Amino acid sequence: MEQLVIDVEGLQQLLDRLVQQVYEVIGPRVRHGVVTLAPLRSVSELPAGLVEVQAPGSYRLEPMETREGVRPLFVHRVGPESWRHFLHPPAELLWCAERKDGHLRIHPRAAEAPRRAFLGVRACDLAAIAIQDRVLAGGAHADAGYLARRNRLFIVAVNCTSAADTCFCHSMGCGPEVKEGFDLLLTELTGGGEHRFLVEAGSDAGANLLRMLPSRLPERGELEERRRRLRQTAEGMKRSLPPGAASVLARNLEHPRWQALGERCLACGNCTSVCPTCFCSRMAEKTGLDGTRAEHWRYQDSCFNAAHSYIHGGVLRHERGSRYRQWLTHKLLHWQAQFGTPGCTGCGRCIAWCPVGIDLTEEVRMLGEVAA
Repeated sequence: MEQLVIDVEGLQQLLDRLVQQVYEVIGPRVRHGVVTLAPLRSVSELPAGLVEVQAPGSYRLEPMETREGVRPLFVHRVGPESWRHFLHPPAELLWCAERKDGHLRIHPRAAEAPRRAFLGVRACDLAAIAIQDRVLAGGAHADAGYLARRNRLFIVAVNCTSAADTCFCHSMGCGPEVKEGFDLLLTELTGGGEHRFLVEAGSDAGANLLRMLPSRLPERGELEERRRRLRQTAEGMKRSLPPGAASVLARNLEHPRWQALGERCLACGNCTSVCPTCFCSRMAEKTGLDGTRAEHWRYQDSCFNAAHSYIHGGVLRHERGSRYRQWLTHKLLHWQAQFGTPGCTGCGRCIAWCPVGIDLTEEVRMLGEVAA
């Protein structure tokens, strides 16, 4: 695949071209002390030179020392918000019913499918989008709203050139290098104090857009910098999940450690809110006071809510430990059987945003030591 080099001005022209093609560009921006995802028009809005310091139950933004005199635009990793919220929104009106002149009419809600471009998608999040594609867009009963939004999406991915302490995507086979699922892929380079991006196209739409940008062929040193940074990022990850995690969980479904976890867990649902692959939902009806209109809504739900396990008049999982076990075993054990991959991509969000600092990699490791 051909690779070309653009500078920061070329990146701005990329944004301009996307806007001209009537895309709403969504990318990383700093809001309320975190890197979140929001509309942007200018390279100046990106979190230049800011790095996320993450640990179990801890997240903060700090300025980094310049890299060879350059303030990188994508040295941050992943914040609390994932791209899932744009493709599978937390609240969506599915249909409504109206009673008028003695007749009842059902009006299906047309799925909102804005033309969007995601800028700065990491390998772990691309893997998460691929998982949601299988769950929500595959098979005979695809989610119409998800499918409509997905089909109008342009993805500009970014290779990770640094890892947070909570990252473990390399052990999941989901990063740090982006290999597929993108229209354009950027690798940020700073060698020699020159700020530029190695760009490669992954689709015809991406190739067509790349031809419109001022670019040049890469030099050998730039290709070597790409390989070196990706290798250092993979080697710098402090956490990992062992290949046998599913069998460890299968052998320890009744282990007393689940009860100990339940005593720590707050059942707040933070982990499911920040997870890029969770898709559980609940349905709710909203009825007008005059009884002439009703709406059918879908809301994001969490398996940490007691009511999520309500079946035939009773709640199945009363204890928080059993809810955590449901979440973890579904991600790493049952998901594999259902969809062919684990439901975890190693982004580490659930570790950083757990208020009590529960680390799923540590829990699997300790269960494995017990089982050994």
